[in-house]
Amino acid sequence: MLQLIADGFVIGSVIALGAIGVTLVYSILRFANFAHGELLTWGAYLAWTALLGFAAVWGPMEPLGPFSFGWTRLASLGVAAIATAALALLVDLLLFRQLRRHGSAITLIMASFGAALVLRNLLQFIFGAVPEYYSREIQVAIRLVPRNVLGGLRITPDQLFVLGLTAVSVVGLHLFLTRTTLGKAMRATSINPQLARVTGIDVDRVIRATWIIGAFLAAVAGVFSGLTVQLRPQLGLDLLLPLFAAAILGGIGSVYGAVAGGLIVGLAESLSVPIVGAEYRAATAFIVLIAILLIRPTGLFGERP
Repeated sequence: MLQLIADGFVIGSVIALGAIGVTLVYSILRFANFAHGELLTWGAYLAWTALLGFAAVWGPMEPLGPFSFGWTRLASLGVAAIATAALALLVDLLLFRQLRRHGSAITLIMASFGAALVLRNLLQFIFGAVPEYYSREIQVAIRLVPRNVLGGLRITPDQLFVLGLTAVSVVGLHLFLTRTTLGKAMRATSINPQLARVTGIDVDRVIRATWIIGAFLAAVAGVFSGLTVQLRPQLGLDLLLPLFAAAILGGIGSVYGAVAGGLIVGLAESLSVPIVGAEYRAATAFIVLIAILLIRPTGLFGERP
């Protein structure tokens, strides 16, 4: 039982970080970006590419403590986050900015489907379809709870790193949104973009910040997913529906709801494996989503109209 809960939190952490970007784009730009999953994939592959580059220059690095990675993995994470943010800004510049001026929300949604296809196929053309790994070494899990206590609990240092950095990222985003001028401007724009523009808020700057933050967190989520499983071109596509389920479950437009929704989806998927099997665990998350929406149609943290 404890093992399933821990696994659920690890899965939920990845989903939560990705869902934050989905809900940020929706709250600021008022459309569902179905290309967001591809940003996770690009972030994961860009980090892998940077890691190969660092290894070519400095050679293999010793792992940091009990982790499976050295400082080059952390540096590659930063490089990937910056590069993914630049990619998101480029897609917005070439596609979404033009459609915001002349198109409708439906047009933007359909364009995001097209952008997802282009990004996925471009990535597969560049990197190929063969799965890749950050490390092929098997990491020994640490036993935190003995087996006779609710089945026991074993967790790898890398999984602890994922949980810890996710918590730091969420707290950092909370402080940014509540303590900084730009963060407050983003919150004001999400409530009423027209009024925000009239009061002197640079809405274009807010939009750029939204893409940067969403892509940054997507890259982190992609790398985390690669740490726990493997890299493949369909990584973002497989996570897309759970991302939207988490965003809707928490209340679309609510950052804190996206975090809560991600953890709930992760727990639902993990706890359902012994009952329905791993192949049907994604369906369990949507059953939970439907059940909660029947009780609270706006989601857990969504505001009632």
